[in-house]
Amino acid sequence: MLVIAAPGQGAQTPGFLTPWLEDPVFESRLNWLSTVAGLDLAHYGTEADADTIRDTKIAQPLLVASGLVTALQLFPHPADAFTSLGAVTGHSVGEITAAVGAHVITAEQAMVLVRERGRAMADASAAIPTGMTAILGGNRDEVLAALTQCGLTAANDNGPGQIVAAGTLEQLGQLTDVAPKGARMRPLPVAGAFHSQHMAPAVDHVAGLARSVSVHDSRTRFISNSDGTVIHEGREVLDRIVGQIARPVRWDLCLESMVDLGITGFLELPPAGTLTGIAKRYFRDRGLSVETFSLNGPEQIDEAREFCQKHGEASMSDPQAVSA
Repeated sequence: MLVIAAPGQGAQTPGFLTPWLEDPVFESRLNWLSTVAGLDLAHYGTEADADTIRDTKIAQPLLVASGLVTALQLFPHPADAFTSLGAVTGHSVGEITAAVGAHVITAEQAMVLVRERGRAMADASAAIPTGMTAILGGNRDEVLAALTQCGLTAANDNGPGQIVAAGTLEQLGQLTDVAPKGARMRPLPVAGAFHSQHMAPAVDHVAGLARSVSVHDSRTRFISNSDGTVIHEGREVLDRIVGQIARPVRWDLCLESMVDLGITGFLELPPAGTLTGIAKRYFRDRGLSVETFSLNGPEQIDEAREFCQKHGEASMSDPQAVSA
């Protein structure tokens, strides 16, 4: 069973779109999404520096557009994807990419939503200095206890050995002083305390816009960040994506759902690597034979298509996964 996942904010690196834009079809599609978003995404994906693309207002539309256009390279005829995919999912803002892949919303709707999401989260982040720090290793219970002690939120639970804390910079500084034995701290290149109560104002703004978005029920399984549940009803998919702005990402539960569904192949859309690394450790620690694929350059497209054909399904085993 094939699962395709879209990465979240922090995965972007300077120039990651440069090789892709040598393809005029990719370039024209990206330019169209740039027009919808009101941003020069080609510039940000090729020439902008790390500090520029760290800006939430830029990073989020850039990541979603990159995933959407790459998916069209992977499946030139989108209908073919629905006969291959076992499930789609995304980490944080990557859920918007996944929602398009599941046919819940259109690419144009996605770009408007992610533009407004990025702006609203940037505004919320500007209220007080906040950030996020990955905690690698250490005893899970001790890590969670340290977060509680510092008043921090476990904003991303990415699986064994990786929890991301979100809160004020002062709170994150305190965490360094009480770090559990064996835990390493790595500040993330994001501008705010995403997936915590600090993002509540952004939820209100995006929720107001989302009520006007027409949706379709998912044509493939959509694994939700909220709790790893497979969602089919289109409105619920969108509501969960909006609410997730201020709620923790339970990527660990998403991985559990993939295992329950019988995953054999995990492919990450570009800029890939982060989710693939987490998945490899998770599946390996459970003694599972699951192949992974990080798609990062156009030279990998043929190999990626073969990977999808190898792990794809001829038809859904769950009749609810296909809308009438």
